[in-house]
Amino acid sequence: MSLDIEQVLVPVDATDQAEQAVRYGLAIADEYDAAVHVLHVIDEPVKRGIETGDVDAEAVADEQVSFADDADEFADDVPVTHSTVVGFSRSRLRQHPGSAILDVAEELPADFVVIPRERGTEPDETLGKSAQYVVEYASQPVLSV
Repeated sequence: MSLDIEQVLVPVDATDQAEQAVRYGLAIADEYDAAVHVLHVIDEPVKRGIETGDVDAEAVADEQVSFADDADEFADDVPVTHSTVVGFSRSRLRQHPGSAILDVAEELPADFVVIPRERGTEPDETLGKSAQYVVEYASQPVLSV
């Protein structure tokens, strides 16, 4: 059985594991002559901080641009695109990072997902805590790193 992969989705957050996930996603895309879409997932504390003014939205955007630049640098000849999604919603109680990632995976459409998994107990490891949900419910193959 061979995989037909044209688009690899790599959700990222503010962790070192996210950078490693991008590298894995780029390697898979390179092997299958595919593209990578880096999805920046904003977690609940950051979203609330932006809403209340305690977190500078421009600083968050600058961090995402910096991460995007790093991903582009690692990419060599692999096409890389980027977008941002909020992992939580007050109007959609069932929306959490795992469901937001799967929604984007279907909308792209993505043929493969590479997601960082939890390594520690830092509050910004939203994706790591959602990795199991993505692994269980994704219709695409998933690599959890």
